[in-house]
Amino acid sequence: NSDHISLASARRLFTSEAEALAALGNHDQIPRLLAHFEENEQFYLAQELIQGELLSEEIRSGVCLTETQTIEIIQDVLTTLCTVHEHGVIHRDIKPSNLIRRQCDRKIVLIDFGAVKQVSNQLVSEATPHSMTVIIGSLGYMPNEQIAGHPCLSSDIYAVGILALQALTGRDPKRIPKDPSTSELMWRELVSIRPELAN
Repeated sequence: NSDHISLASARRLFTSEAEALAALGNHDQIPRLLAHFEENEQFYLAQELIQGELLSEEIRSGVCLTETQTIEIIQDVLTTLCTVHEHGVIHRDIKPSNLIRRQCDRKIVLIDFGAVKQVSNQLVSEATPHSMTVIIGSLGYMPNEQIAGHPCLSSDIYAVGILALQALTGRDPKRIPKDPSTSELMWRELVSIRPELAN
């Protein structure tokens, strides 16, 4: 029945996710996967504990970070993201609360890979127009293609850009004004930064 099919599907996705995490866990700024198992039709991941503070303590409403602080954050995150993307994985939920400033060395660790999706080279058959995809991510950090259910590697890069805007403006992404005709975020007049970074 459909319950058995959905459980089998969930099991396949879980196994795929655990395999992706196991490969990614060799990176210093991604928590190591210690174990994964199923019990009573529930799926569990056990990961390395990261001691530190969520980046949402640094990047929060009403606090504007400097250009230098913002560049340091996005460079740190993008370096880790390079490894994630080299493994063909899209994180899909990059935001301050999924990043930890590690206590021992102040590096930023990317956590919560519950949304991971492996990039597939398989073409979706047009004969299955009703195939469903789960929209995973956080509003304000997702580009249009992700909201439409088609995330790609650049979707994560978009989220890092939004992270930078949040750090620089001190505003929640949903509170940055939009151009009514294009839906582009109107953030440039809110900050004073070098044109190179702005571009």
